[in-house]
Amino acid sequence: MEHMAVDAEEIGRRIAEARGRAGLTQEALADRLALARSSLAKIEGGSRRVTALELARVAEELGTRIEWFLEDAPEAIVSRRNAQDPGAPSPGIDLMVERVARAVEFVSERSRRLLLTSPPQAAMPRDRDQAEELAANARSLLGAAPGGPLTDLAGPFAAIGLLAFSFDLGRDSADAATILLRQGGVAIINGDRPVGRRRLALAHELGHYLVADEYAVDWRIAEAQDAERRESLPDRFARAVLLPRKSIEEDWHRFTSGDGGPRSAAVRMASSYRVDMATLARRLAELAIIDGADAKKVRETKTTRADIVEYDLVVADELASPALPRVYEHAVLSLYREETISSARALDLLFDTWGDEPLPTLPRRSEGEIWQFV
Repeated sequence: MEHMAVDAEEIGRRIAEARGRAGLTQEALADRLALARSSLAKIEGGSRRVTALELARVAEELGTRIEWFLEDAPEAIVSRRNAQDPGAPSPGIDLMVERVARAVEFVSERSRRLLLTSPPQAAMPRDRDQAEELAANARSLLGAAPGGPLTDLAGPFAAIGLLAFSFDLGRDSADAATILLRQGGVAIINGDRPVGRRRLALAHELGHYLVADEYAVDWRIAEAQDAERRESLPDRFARAVLLPRKSIEEDWHRFTSGDGGPRSAAVRMASSYRVDMATLARRLAELAIIDGADAKKVRETKTTRADIVEYDLVVADELASPALPRVYEHAVLSLYREETISSARALDLLFDTWGDEPLPTLPRRSEGEIWQFV
């Protein structure tokens, strides 16, 4: 990714945006920086250049990486910002998408372990049948069978170039977002959501990726009832990926034929396909497998601890925050082992998810060897 240098006016605008996002007045930030408020005002207005040391202190005080001030964002994010009101602050998920996209492109440019590819662009579905067809094609692309559960989504998604990251972005943030890179793409999932909602969100982002939506932010996936809204077909696609028509009707009848009835079937189906009850109910209803009254019962079903024991259910906390794609972690570690990056940079590229776990020990080098760190 080529980075264009930004001018003093743009750096000042970004400082003002980051300051506003942090909830600080000019006076408050200037006080923290030991600057006169008038000096900070001139910096933000572009009439005074900020020094390297001042910018480093600004970044530290505002909790923002220094390159955010100095380098252009990925083109998709720039396009999104240009479409918004001038000066409008970026939502928190935009900032995380930008940070992850920068990190992925940094690593992919330097590591042969992260060679991203993009699948052929699919057409945007125009009706429900086309959404179902796209879902069937997506399962084939992922190497999955036409029917049956699709588990551990992150691995197969990475294999077709979509890297899935999960971070706790909070209750009030978006469910998910996707951005296309020059090759491949990145999906950010809000780890604050329950596991079924996280999986549905990632399947939804797969739809955006396959039709080459440059940048998409999804706030409340599958909550609106309006069948005509633009996101209803990606929602339908996501449900069809996780609950394929090929097997869901057969499995529902198989589970309901047992002793437990519809409640038992709902509990076992939701566990097997790793979806939440609302998604299961809507999918069964839209395929006319159950009627509205039964869909309401399924939606209200709660899986209990007794269900987990008696039906021997597998409890999988997929995409629990924080979660990074394994192929991405491998690539970061390979750069660290090759001493292309320092330990501090490696931990930063791992988004501080390793906690107190140490990085691998590197072999000792002779005093005469000089290594260039990025």
